[in-house]
Amino acid sequence: RDLHSFPTRRSSDLRLCNFTEAELEYFNLRAKDKSNVEIAFALNVSEAQVSKLAKRVKSKIKRIL
Repeated sequence: RDLHSFPTRRSSDLRLCNFTEAELEYFNLRAKDKSNVEIAFALNVSEAQVSKLAKRVKSKIKRIL
């Protein structure tokens, strides 16, 4: 759950990451403490796809931190 400290970052930092719409939606749902099952349902994707999204988001966040 190392994403919890990220929302305090500047919005310009988010633009540097070039997040896709799905990645931003994943990030927003995760910030609301939604489970992977809930996120998969909200995004209409499989849990495996949610896991891939999570990895991409974490990788992009690490690049700007």
